[in-house]
Amino acid sequence: MNGMSRKLFLTGVIILILAWGALVPSVETMEFHPSLPSLIPPLLAISMALITREVILSLFCGIWIGSTMMTGYNPISGLLATIDTHIINSIIDSDQAKILLFTLGFGGVIGIVSANGGMKGVVESASKYASTRKRSQLATMMMGVVIFFDDYANTLFVGNMMRPFTDRLKVSREKLAYIVDSTAAPVASLAIISTWSVFQMSLLETPYKAYGITENPYITFINSIPYSFYCILTVIFMGYLLWTGRDYSNMLKAERRAIREGKVLADGAQPLTDDEMTKAGVLTSGGSHWTNAMVPILLVVLITVVGLYVTGTSALAPGDDHSVRNIIGSSDPYRALIWGSLLAGIIAILLSNGQGILTLREGVESWVQGAKSMLMACMILVLAWTLGDICGEVKTADYIISLTEGLLTPALLPAVTFLTAALVSFCTGTSWGTMPILVPIAVPLAFKLLGGDPNTVLAEPIYLATFASVLSGCVFGDHCSPLSDTTILSSIASGSDHVDHVRTQLPYAMTTGIISLILGYAMVSYLPVGVAIAFGAIVVFGVVKFLGRRADA
Repeated sequence: MNGMSRKLFLTGVIILILAWGALVPSVETMEFHPSLPSLIPPLLAISMALITREVILSLFCGIWIGSTMMTGYNPISGLLATIDTHIINSIIDSDQAKILLFTLGFGGVIGIVSANGGMKGVVESASKYASTRKRSQLATMMMGVVIFFDDYANTLFVGNMMRPFTDRLKVSREKLAYIVDSTAAPVASLAIISTWSVFQMSLLETPYKAYGITENPYITFINSIPYSFYCILTVIFMGYLLWTGRDYSNMLKAERRAIREGKVLADGAQPLTDDEMTKAGVLTSGGSHWTNAMVPILLVVLITVVGLYVTGTSALAPGDDHSVRNIIGSSDPYRALIWGSLLAGIIAILLSNGQGILTLREGVESWVQGAKSMLMACMILVLAWTLGDICGEVKTADYIISLTEGLLTPALLPAVTFLTAALVSFCTGTSWGTMPILVPIAVPLAFKLLGGDPNTVLAEPIYLATFASVLSGCVFGDHCSPLSDTTILSSIASGSDHVDHVRTQLPYAMTTGIISLILGYAMVSYLPVGVAIAFGAIVVFGVVKFLGRRADA
């Protein structure tokens, strides 16, 4: 779509909203019931983002039309409520404010280690070992697997750490963003202990108490891990792609562009981070030892882990079981992340100053430069959260769930739950907002459809697959949605154009999503879980072999 077409499209949307608001009487507020119009805000934002490539404007329009619907279809009242109510509520939300501070703080750390030459030192040291495109991509994947405890920390650490290195070896930013995105949430959701897994299992507490179930939800989660087909097959699929050097669809085009033209970004791309902070010469032109980058960044991880322990133990009563599971389950990961990013930034400034690399003023300036590079990303995160709140008000998730009523049998329950979770996550842009909606619905449904004593149902493959399908479906929907906060963070950390990241990742996510649905969740009643994973892996290898081509051929 050219510039004139985009302007006409946006003008038409605005005129439509104004005309709609003029024809319908204005009221203070409207109470929504799940219905087809509930899908309008997210679908408008998604379609506009993909067509116009203007993510901020698209998200704002989605929020505006949702707010307009809530204020009696009055576009002026909807616009004012968008500005002075809905966006403000997203910013003052405690957990979301902490995520913004963490993002800015981590950007400041990256700014310092770029300015003190440490990032350049890492690239120079790593180039001795990972000297090829294949090795650099596999190293990125392995780093994503190692940092399993939180997807946010995983994404921002791996993407920022590897970006200068993969740029040198002509790996497209889209490919880097895909590797980062597809190791963050899938690995965190498969880990025995992580913020994702603890949150997921904690949702079982209420239904288990209501049904008198005595089994520890942690045991249920561990037993359900093999049924997280999408997360497992995504890691297998990505590993095979990187090992063979094959790509297909939009990713193949991006990789060929990077190799043949030396362009890691497409012409006209709008990366979500400011590349100027990673270029030599901003505050210093020379490189320094790699420890000047690795020590501050590893401190983020270390302080975050210590923060999880401190906040978790302080939240437990003296007589409570201080197991690892209970400590992490009671912790405040967002407080820990803030501590990690801000304290590491202070230490990085002091280390740089102590070695005579940066003055205190230069250190602070480099921190500010790095934090400024995250400003657009923070704006997008705020708008994505606001749209998620709007979707909750107009009952988007409730309507999608209502579409599945009357379709459920025990054999179909895992597949239908997987699709429902994916749709809700895709439209709302949040996995953590989808899981609390679906788990309290899917678990009692499984008990009802399977019959008998709920305590005897817990080991049934259908029940375990249903529980796992919520988390896997949420990750699948996140990987497909331009509204997802984890997808946005992957674009931020990798310095990728967000729409380009979604377009290149979508065919890969759809591939593993369809295979997971057909050979995984739809076959739970007929195949042992190990056999289903093996068949899925074979199909994954076949798809890569058949569709994939080497970009350097």
